[in-house]
Amino acid sequence: MRQTERWFVRQGMPTMIEGYAFVSHVLPRMLPSLAIVTFASLAWLVPLKSLGSERWVWLGAVLALTAAAWLGVSVFVRRQPHFSRTAIGVILIAYAAMPFAVPLLQLAVDDVITPPGDNAVGLLGFVIFFGLVFTATALATTYGLGTLLRRATRHLVYDLRNSLHLLGRALPAILFVTLFLFFTGEIWQAMNRLPWWRVVLVVALFGVITVLAAATRLRDEIGRVEQDLRPSVLASACSKTPMAAVPVEELTDGGPLPPTRLNGRQVRNLLVMLASRQLLQAAFIGVALFAFFVLLGVAVVTPATAEQWIGGPPVYSVIWSELPVALLKNATLFAAFGSMYFSVISMTDAEHRREFFAPIIDDVERTLAVRAVYLAVRAAGADQP
Repeated sequence: MRQTERWFVRQGMPTMIEGYAFVSHVLPRMLPSLAIVTFASLAWLVPLKSLGSERWVWLGAVLALTAAAWLGVSVFVRRQPHFSRTAIGVILIAYAAMPFAVPLLQLAVDDVITPPGDNAVGLLGFVIFFGLVFTATALATTYGLGTLLRRATRHLVYDLRNSLHLLGRALPAILFVTLFLFFTGEIWQAMNRLPWWRVVLVVALFGVITVLAAATRLRDEIGRVEQDLRPSVLASACSKTPMAAVPVEELTDGGPLPPTRLNGRQVRNLLVMLASRQLLQAAFIGVALFAFFVLLGVAVVTPATAEQWIGGPPVYSVIWSELPVALLKNATLFAAFGSMYFSVISMTDAEHRREFFAPIIDDVERTLAVRAVYLAVRAAGADQP
């Protein structure tokens, strides 16, 4: 049972574990990340100004302590320990005390006395930072986000072939919508004056639209997943998993197992898995479109043309001194729009759904089949005296 639960974690489906809860499953796996934040925050105690050349030695010692703590806690967590209520309380209290302990210790070791207002602002910043880290770590651990991103990256090569194939079909439509706007003088004027944070805000809005469209479509895909729990299907799904040694025929008495209903957290875990693949593909398409529009601007838009469209001397990039900032902002804007357009089109295309979603749906069906055997073994063990 422990090995199967570890298999669920490696698949990025930890919520399939029966009795999955924050205290028993999520918090222990959060400890390595919390240890990194806790020990790395001690770097604030190093008085950089007063130590001179020795500050790098102190910083190196803090980093070594952080790495050792992370390694030790990671090895400990792999054993899937069960904490008592007292241990859980000590862990949470110790982490909650760090945002207050670090600034107070810094005041004790720092030679420079800062005004009370600055101390209050620093304390509030520590509290917000530690709270955000705890919340983000809890969500990522609950739904196995790190594992899902690693798996999505490994599948990117396979998805890339489908993406390039569909991009070749969708690119004419994308260019038809965006190409004429790209050569519009008003757009160049607006982008030349628009600060980068506003451009990032527009890109984020496109990302939100993509996520909402993907969530709606992916819920439909999950609803189409059929749980075929016949013994032959279960035996095939359990091969090369910890449940491979289970006598499925004896467990099921030769008949299919009843399908098990998924709760809301498990459905969200499946949505995160599917969305990670979809959004990673969209991000790759966005980078490709950004490079395309930059090359198009370099080849077509001369400095004189850019100055005429902008109505004055263009502002050039600090990183790429020969590229106008308006060109980079235009490429970013249209790449984000094209990525969103491509994602929506690809989700409504029957061929893409068959080529892209079929392997993912197979993984989902296999996970659900292994979960059915896992629950049946648990029930059989509970029935034994």
